[in-house]
Amino acid sequence: MRMFDIIRKKRDGYELSTEEIRFFIEKYVLNEIPDYQAAALLMAIYFNGMSERETADLTFAVRDSGARLDFSSINGVRVDKHSTGGVGDKTSLIVAPLVACLGVKVAKMSGRGLGHTGGTIDKLESIPGFDTSISTEEFLKNVNEIGVSIVGQSRDLAPADKKLYALRDVTATIDSLPLVVSSIMGKKLAADDDCIVLDVKSGSGAFTKTLDDSRALARAMVDIGKRAGKKMLALITDMDRPLGNAIGNSLEVAEAVDTLNGRGPKDLTEICLVLASNMLFLAGKGSVEACRAACEKAVKDGSALETLAKMVKAQGGDVSVIYDTDKFKKAKYAFEVKVSTSGYIYGVDTEGYGRASLLLGAGRNTIEDTIDYSAGIILKKKTGDRVENGDVIAVLYSDDREKFAEAAKVFDASTHISDEAPIARPLVLDRIE
Repeated sequence: MRMFDIIRKKRDGYELSTEEIRFFIEKYVLNEIPDYQAAALLMAIYFNGMSERETADLTFAVRDSGARLDFSSINGVRVDKHSTGGVGDKTSLIVAPLVACLGVKVAKMSGRGLGHTGGTIDKLESIPGFDTSISTEEFLKNVNEIGVSIVGQSRDLAPADKKLYALRDVTATIDSLPLVVSSIMGKKLAADDDCIVLDVKSGSGAFTKTLDDSRALARAMVDIGKRAGKKMLALITDMDRPLGNAIGNSLEVAEAVDTLNGRGPKDLTEICLVLASNMLFLAGKGSVEACRAACEKAVKDGSALETLAKMVKAQGGDVSVIYDTDKFKKAKYAFEVKVSTSGYIYGVDTEGYGRASLLLGAGRNTIEDTIDYSAGIILKKKTGDRVENGDVIAVLYSDDREKFAEAAKVFDASTHISDEAPIARPLVLDRIE
């Protein structure tokens, strides 16, 4: 079998066989296929796509390219939630302890942020002392005893994805549905969960900008998960506006704590209740309505917040910042963004808000970049709100005041004000089983 023939076959629009796909993944991980040939195949896939069978074969080949996790020592049903990425998306910090305190195990491996999207691991590492690289034995022990643990992705997990993602990032082949599906589900299926709820973001701050594209991505991932024997469900949620009011690592942790205290923003609270209740439903804990009622009770009685605190303590974090978020390190400088006209915030470029946060130091352009955990944005006004000339619509935070000018320029250009109020858009756009 020759890589040249595989490239030519896909270039000419033909389906690759299971054997050809596995040959490519196995040999590429072993560095027996050069990047230039791998890049040529990725571009051919980008232009010609893949059938459902090809996409499934690629996903399973990525899954099998490294270690497979064994969660059999965890007592109880295991459920995971995966988001396709967005701005202000701190839902894992809320739904993981919320689901865990209600009797379903959450053994979660999460990633770091890159570009305009934030990463759960970066947010957790803004908690002083929090260790996201504990041993597998400690990870499993914490899940059994507390119900939840969140760690960084193992280097041995789906190594093909790491190589392919780096190559896609520099060859303009990121936004290809079969490549996105194989990347997300290859990693998820290498873990040993029983149930997976997918939070597929849709809108200006998401990978999929339209509802049709979001549905196609959700259906493809649900189908592949079912082929692998998992219980699957996808929710398509709005990312035409940031989730909550905080963008940036410690700012988002503080907002997650507020939400678990019952004081979170309405949009964030609603999305988390929907996600958590569907996770519990998929795990067999009753109807979605009954599961939601249980979630609301767990927030009200404090058990969800207590579970988060236990997880933080078990992983070496300073629990005092969970009980008093004012103890988080504060940015040295703050800058108010004001509007120069009156009207309604008709819409925002959510990706632009994410880029503004990145410019303040809250994100990274490359995986080696250092993050300022206190940097970010607090939104004072959001889509649909009425504003008057001179109103503060956001406060920017950074340890470097020279970063404000460019970040504020990007933020301002991403905010669209009109005399008309926008038509309200639902937070949950679709549900796919």
